[in-house]
Amino acid sequence: MHGTAIGQGPWYNAKGAAIAQNLADLHGDTIELARLGSNLFKQSALNEKGEVINGVGDNPNRHDMLTGSQPDGKAFIDGADHTCNNWTSSGTGAAQLGHSDRIGGGNASWNSSHPSRGCSQDNLISTGGAGLFYCFAIN
Repeated sequence: MHGTAIGQGPWYNAKGAAIAQNLADLHGDTIELARLGSNLFKQSALNEKGEVINGVGDNPNRHDMLTGSQPDGKAFIDGADHTCNNWTSSGTGAAQLGHSDRIGGGNASWNSSHPSRGCSQDNLISTGGAGLFYCFAIN
């Protein structure tokens, strides 16, 4: 069972385009289900201003998103730090990252591609991001 912290859907980007109709589409119980249902790709994963996020091939690449989650959207239960000490550390630890353009990291997961190099702004930038969260609210 998925958590409901972000609601049951549907979700839309900053320009009102549909991203996913429900949790199964958004995360999928498997990466394959998430690939089939989610409409989260480079052209649809917009920032709060409705702008496309720089991804693979852009300079700078800023596609890493702070999620802290597994591909199915659930929190890790392995005891390791996947959220930079519950999003309070800018030093030690690491954060699980997803790719807004769903490219790289050996999979197409928007919410769980790889860990960061650390929790400082420099570490997040060097990994391929800018310390961005993905937000599902448009208002």
